[in-house]
Amino acid sequence: MNDDAQLIDASLTGDSVAFGHLITKYQDRLYNTLVHVVGSPEEARDVAQDAFVQAFVKLDTFHGAAAFYTWLYRIAFNIAVSRRRRHKPTVSIDLLRERSGDEPSSRDAAPSDRLEQQERVSQVQAALAALSEDYRTVIVLREIDGCCYETIAEVLNLPIGTVRSRLHRARLELREQLREVVQEDVQ
Repeated sequence: MNDDAQLIDASLTGDSVAFGHLITKYQDRLYNTLVHVVGSPEEARDVAQDAFVQAFVKLDTFHGAAAFYTWLYRIAFNIAVSRRRRHKPTVSIDLLRERSGDEPSSRDAAPSDRLEQQERVSQVQAALAALSEDYRTVIVLREIDGCCYETIAEVLNLPIGTVRSRLHRARLELREQLREVVQEDVQ
């Protein structure tokens, strides 16, 4: 029996500390993925919190067919989609970039290198934010969170072929957007 299974079993017998360990284990990973998917740290925090609450309430329905974290991600993505349908917010790319903050840079880098890196990060974030939700979600799960195709298919409830197709199209679209940005910088 793996560690998650033991924590789940303990949680089901009323041990809230065990569920707290599951939260601690997955909260950062879930939050970081959600920031890229929903585009806002505040929204990601709310979705993650709602996902953990729902997971706790529905824990008795978890049958272990998939990994706990895959099940949790599916809950979180369903919540994110539901919230987006209800609220339909519009946010500018600049505001998304401002909210997401700068990526950490190397301490050894020269100031000009750090500025160039920050600019590249901003360009990638803007290009990522411009992708459709379907493409952004699949590319974030694969390239940022490192999920395998099977996990992405489970999380998004899609056939693997659809995951591969969306990922291919998302990469092409992202590459094209970044090519346009690079050409603008050269001119």
